[in-house]
Formats: sequence, C-alpha cells, structure tokens
Amino acid sequence: MKDLQGVVSDLIAEGDRLDGLLAGLDAEQWSLPTPAPGWTIAHQVAHLSFIFHLAGKAASDAEAFAAITAGAANDFDGAINAALGLFLNDSPDKMLAQWRAERDTTVAALAAAPPDQLLPWLVRPIPPAVLACAGIMELFAHGQDIADALGIEPTHTDRLRHLVGFAVLTKDFGYQSRGLPTPPDEFRFEITTPSGELWGFGPEDAEQRVSGPAVDFCLLVTRRRHRDDLAITASGAVAEQWLDIAQAYRGPAGPGRSPGQFSAPAG
Repeated sequence: MKDLQGVVSDLIAEGDRLDGLLAGLDAEQWSLPTPAPGWTIAHQVAHLSFIFHLAGKAASDAEAFAAITAGAANDFDGAINAALGLFLNDSPDKMLAQWRAERDTTVAALAAAPPDQLLPWLVRPIPPAVLACAGIMELFAHGQDIADALGIEPTHTDRLRHLVGFAVLTKDFGYQSRGLPTPPDEFRFEITTPSGELWGFGPEDAEQRVSGPAVDFCLLVTRRRHRDDLAITASGAVAEQWLDIAQAYRGPAGPGRSPGQFSAPAG
C-alpha cells in the first residue's frame, strides 16, 4: 500500500513536531486541561506513550502485544484508561523522556519490519506502513488537543497524506463504533493538501462525495472539531450522514467537539 520507509520518515517528523510543543513546557503547563474531558496535557502524552508502546510490541513481539491487549476485548475504554496509570509519572521530565523512548523504540521496530508482513493490531492485522499511518493519526489528534490547551494553531504539511489515506481506509469505523450497518455505497474523496495539491480517493463517478481541505478533513475524522466548524462538504445523502459519524480510530466515538467550541475554524 505505501512505501514503509517514507511513512516512517514522516512519522519521525510528526513526532519531532510534537516534541517542539512539549520541550519548553513547565510543570504547570503539563497540568493544563485539554478539550478531552478530564485529560490534561500529561494525560495526552501518557496516552501517546502507551499507544506507541503497543505499536512497538506489535512490530517486534507479537506475543507481548497479545498479552497486553488480552484484557481490552470487552472493555476497550477501560483498558486504555487503566494503561494511562503506567505512563503518568509525577515528573514532566520523566514523562517526556519516556514518551521519546517509546517513540524511538517503535520507529525502529516499524522500520525493521518486513514491509509485506502483517502485524497484529486492535481491529485486524495490518502492514507496518499502515500502522505507521495510525501513529501519525494519533500524533495529529492528541497533538491538536495539546495545541488547543496551549492556545497554539499548529502548522501542517503534506505529510497529512498518510492520515487522509488512513481515514479513507478506515471509513467504516464510524458505523461500526455505533453498531450501524455499513452502506454499500462507494465514496469519492477529493481533499486539497496544505500545499494546494488535490488528492483523490475512490471512483471518480461515485455519487457519494466528500471534499475539502486536508487539515479540516483530518480534524473531522479525529473528531477534534465539529463538522459545522470545518470547510468539509458532502454530496449525497450517505456521504452527508458520514460527516456526522466519521472517525479514523477504533472504539467508542465519544462526544467529540461542540459547534463553535473554538473561536475560529482550524483549517
């Protein structure tokens, strides 16, 4: 599906971008609330440490991955929240060092994995390049929460192509998380990159169509902005409904964000 080393390089760059936000924070700022109810910046970093730890095990030690995820089958949210405690250290310096260590270990494991090997993951086995795309999705989503807590507007690049492609690949997650039947309709996605290029996914003659800027599309599928605050449009009743439920991650959708919650559109 994708060039593994290229995706891994962009995963490294996105991790560096997050480090740029975290490196200069003081202890008070690590305790700032983020838009995710009950989560501070420290919680966001702890979550990323856990997810990257999990991805590193998936890429390097399938048995260890299975042992970690065995308890999540019946209570995904509970398992994720319980894992936070393992990565919520008292000291921001220790948390930052732990996050960097997990990230470096995971990047190395993904880069070393055979590109055509399927790695165990939360929904089904996936190639390492797709798992790296999932990592970029996590960095975008939780990095946005951190940026919102700090009152910062992130600057994005065409590296978002990996997240856009991942969201297209996981288009049905929104239906599955709500127990809804998946419509058989094919979709056409036409997404404009930060540099102005047009990315197209799906049949050109599909009746169900979604279009708009890449940043806004990524904010939609990570549920970091309400659709009303984004320049994303849909053509077709099924695509219109999809905008309400779109998500690129497994598990419960959560409440998302409210219309007008943020002072200006982020895209």
